[in-house]
Amino acid sequence: METSAIAFLCLLCIHGAAAITAGTQDGMQLWGYATPRPKVNIFWWWYRSPNRVSSVVKPWPTILWLQGGPGGSASGRGNFLEIGPLDLNMNPRNFTWLSVADIIFVDSPVGVGFSYADDPSALVKTDSQTVVDLVGVIKVLLKKLSTLKSSPLFLVGESYGGKIAAMVGVSLSRAIRNGTIINLKLGGVVIGDGWISPEDYALSYAQLLHDVSRLNDNAVGDVNKMAVTVREQVAAGQFATAQKTWTNQLDLIDSRSDSVNMDNFLLDTGMNPVLANWQSMTSSQLMCRNSQQSQSAPNNIDDVINRVIKPMLKIIPKKIVWEEATLQVYENLANDFMKPAINEVDKLLADGVNVTVYNGQLDVICPTVGVEAWVNKLKWFGLSKFLSLPRQPLHYCDSAIYCSKQIRAFVRSYKNFTFYWILQAGHMQVPVDQPYPALRMIASATLSPGN
Repeated sequence: METSAIAFLCLLCIHGAAAITAGTQDGMQLWGYATPRPKVNIFWWWYRSPNRVSSVVKPWPTILWLQGGPGGSASGRGNFLEIGPLDLNMNPRNFTWLSVADIIFVDSPVGVGFSYADDPSALVKTDSQTVVDLVGVIKVLLKKLSTLKSSPLFLVGESYGGKIAAMVGVSLSRAIRNGTIINLKLGGVVIGDGWISPEDYALSYAQLLHDVSRLNDNAVGDVNKMAVTVREQVAAGQFATAQKTWTNQLDLIDSRSDSVNMDNFLLDTGMNPVLANWQSMTSSQLMCRNSQQSQSAPNNIDDVINRVIKPMLKIIPKKIVWEEATLQVYENLANDFMKPAINEVDKLLADGVNVTVYNGQLDVICPTVGVEAWVNKLKWFGLSKFLSLPRQPLHYCDSAIYCSKQIRAFVRSYKNFTFYWILQAGHMQVPVDQPYPALRMIASATLSPGN
């Protein structure tokens, strides 16, 4: 890794009483810590788009990216493995989302990535506390980032981050309406392969995997029985118990499918093209990656972030060791993990907030058929009309930049709700498996002048 390739982090540090902020001398990047409550230090990293153009009629958007897990790090995975300007080898990403929007990566909840708590008791135990912390971070960013006051904010969450994005969206929408947050426009919420309705996903696994020849036919009944139990436990409010049942369901699928990869049913467990090196894990570990990667692997993400990125950021405490996913954060949220967020999506739609859902065709953990199931449960007034509309095929052909004769996605939209079916893409892999279609999708969802 050459020095010239990583010289983008030339520092200007600003120390404040409540937070520390640093950035590049050209002002194109800022990063720092926000302290939404005592003993809590949330790391954020903002990138200004080099393509930024804006007008009153069509303002330049800002994306706030939330990673899944819960326990995944946006500053590492979302940034260097998915949508940021550089990949893990510090090479420019061809279809970075920074070309159509400013981006803020936030390591949330506290304890994830470079975020840390001064005391373990400050780690969150509920999704609601995660939301409160994030709203506090956004209030800090409104003071730190002058562009945010005129730039519509789009909350983009992947997997479990999609659930949190919906919840934060509801909180922000209400706060903006009642005047407790000013100088902020909520542009919309984008939910990617989102963990919105665990019971609908559990009920989808057996049929999906059998239909694609990955689950033994004599295992379908057993997998479905466990799914019914998950549904009953969720209905009874026994969320921690439901999580254990769901975990057992994944382990059963693993044993009866010869270890299908729940991120992508075309692959086996341990095969993940997003990561620099494939790691072995059981199906029950897939939502939260407790990274145990080989130290000898080239460009291992944990190694690159800790050895290269962390020292250059300058403000990260020495005791903090970056991990792609933090198991403790995942375990702390056991009582909320299986709670659905369908009502939150309904509230967003009722408030007039633009909601975009996208899902990878090859996703198993949050399968498209399960997403369609929870969409059908929405109480939104426009649902019947939305469902009656045909899907539009998307080829994406822009001459020399990118041209596909094949259909890469389908889209359906009505009023303030849009759904993208992304073909040949897995869970938390849409920007990687289909980078150009994903870029065009987010440009459209954010109404970017760069589209």
